[in-house]
Amino acid sequence: MTDELSQCGVSVLAQSVKSDGVAFGERWCSEQQQLIAPLILRLLSLQLIHVACVCAGHNASRDVVTLVKSVLFHRRNPLHFHFITDTVANRILSSLFQSWMVPSVQVSFYDADELKSEVSWIPNKHYSGIYGLMKLTLTKALPSDLTKVIVLDTDITFATDIAELWGIFRKFTDKQVIGLVENQSDWYLGNLWKNHKPWPALGRGFNTGVILLYLERLRRIGWEQMWRLTAERELMSMLSTSLADQDIFNAFIKQNPVLVHQLPCFWNVQLSDHTRSEQCYTEVSDLKVIHWNSPKKLRVKNKHVEFFRNLYLTFLEYDGNLLRRELFGCPSQANPESLQTALEELDEDDQCYDFRRERLTVHRVHLYFLQYEYTPTEDDTDITLVAQLSMDRLQMLEAICKHWEGPISLALYMSDAEAQQFLRYAQASEVLKNRKNVGYHIVYKEGQFYPVNLVRNVALKNANTPYVFLTDVDFLPMYGLYDYLRKSVVQLDMAHTKKALVVPAFETLRYRLSFPKSKAELLSMLDMGTLYTFRYHVWPKGHAPTNYAKWRTATTPYKVEWEPDFEPYVVVRRDCPEYDQRFVGFGWNKVSHVMELDAQEYDLMVLPNAFMIHMPHAPSFDISKFRSSSSYRNCLNTLKDEFHQDLSRKYGSAALKYLTAQRNI
Repeated sequence: MTDELSQCGVSVLAQSVKSDGVAFGERWCSEQQQLIAPLILRLLSLQLIHVACVCAGHNASRDVVTLVKSVLFHRRNPLHFHFITDTVANRILSSLFQSWMVPSVQVSFYDADELKSEVSWIPNKHYSGIYGLMKLTLTKALPSDLTKVIVLDTDITFATDIAELWGIFRKFTDKQVIGLVENQSDWYLGNLWKNHKPWPALGRGFNTGVILLYLERLRRIGWEQMWRLTAERELMSMLSTSLADQDIFNAFIKQNPVLVHQLPCFWNVQLSDHTRSEQCYTEVSDLKVIHWNSPKKLRVKNKHVEFFRNLYLTFLEYDGNLLRRELFGCPSQANPESLQTALEELDEDDQCYDFRRERLTVHRVHLYFLQYEYTPTEDDTDITLVAQLSMDRLQMLEAICKHWEGPISLALYMSDAEAQQFLRYAQASEVLKNRKNVGYHIVYKEGQFYPVNLVRNVALKNANTPYVFLTDVDFLPMYGLYDYLRKSVVQLDMAHTKKALVVPAFETLRYRLSFPKSKAELLSMLDMGTLYTFRYHVWPKGHAPTNYAKWRTATTPYKVEWEPDFEPYVVVRRDCPEYDQRFVGFGWNKVSHVMELDAQEYDLMVLPNAFMIHMPHAPSFDISKFRSSSSYRNCLNTLKDEFHQDLSRKYGSAALKYLTAQRNI
């Protein structure tokens, strides 16, 4: 058996040929042949299919997810994805696949930086840059024992089972090493404009958005040396490539036409502005693969573009959780063993089962959903604002960006469809478009409850500064808070001491507020009743220990003591404890975190010239559930008790005061 057989497939074959210890060949007869035939056919559907993509940067990492969804939706085979990535794409995609946990899918990554020297000598005018040339290096980049691979651009959408395409390898002649679809534009005919001189090609040439590469044979004929010689020869007159790797592939094929296997056009329906792809898809049933091979992508001018766009949007907004289904006949352990054990230990008769099950839910996470750029400061005092939000708080983002000029790490709890709405919102906003130091991390929806602390932890863990300001997205920081906090970090020697800097919280009930520009102006508004201390009328315990009366006249930071249910917004070192993920939905999610900070002996220091203001909004779905459901409230109390017990085990006698305080409430 070759490497393309999955472990499951090998198992099926082994069972089919084993018969009482007698060699299969010695017992062959027509009756057994009829018995074995279905198993052999089944085995073919269990072949491991290898797919390679070059993917670099934030945008390509987002695009490739739609390609992967379309492949997973139709597939019936185990898959192995091979990604040639830069550092950004590696971080994004490795996190995504690890949290996606799709059964019968393997993923491998290869460092594009190690391959750059192979192609950096080739001048390239194509918008893909150096990464547009890296498909030339796949015989070197991919494992030496990998015999065949399907190579795809990131702007591809499948409308059929990829196994059909893989099966075409069997149609190759002994000499054929590359499978390609003919180019559907006139580019290589050289008649698009006056003095247009394309690279040499066979007829209309071939498009490299979808390639079948017979790696074993390519290595045998010396592919690496052959494409290099081709490129060197043509560059003497052409000076640079216009269509990246496609120009070199075509020049190579022009010299060696016997090596190419032409694929039917429906395996790469090209939708750039100058294509004649409609000649290919005369019948919709012929459609196999859509290729948005234009810098304009979905905005191309094609008379059938609406049909193709709708097919693409189906997968763009498709719930990726549904693709976690097991492949029939090829069992796999999708969940890690520890997670599987924890799930089996849950008692389904426990009235708090849903809460406990939520803690074990593994959510898909797509880090850095949008372009992100951050340069560390030289003084090591930088602070990231850390928050989480869902779709109903999206309108807060522009205001926060106007109030906080420093880096921001936001985790957004959304469905696949909502993530695309957010993308359109961000791309249409001048404020958000111009802010590159905001990391947006999508945590995809799953389960009954809002996993608020899990979402917070995603934002916290992906902050890139030494310090973090842990806040909520419905608060607006005072103007200049970013600079003030950085000075406070130095003043209070946070690099060498355990401190949590408390930013006093206020609120307004007015949707339109003339935001105070100073502490004096805020105090005036407080006295006039335009502003209030946060939640004083419904939850005074949450912020009373801040001691607002002292803050009014304070000119230097002052220490306050922990009290039950205290949940201030704080600045701490990035290596602070994470939020406890057992708390989901509404209640005790921040309280438990501040309690652990206190257990770790952080000093709570209130800043005298800092403030933030909560803006009004409709109540969340989870707070409504908490208020209306006694079982919800009972389970929250159960989780509180268990948290206290865990805290006592973790911190010993020092944590007894929390249990005592809870009992005295």
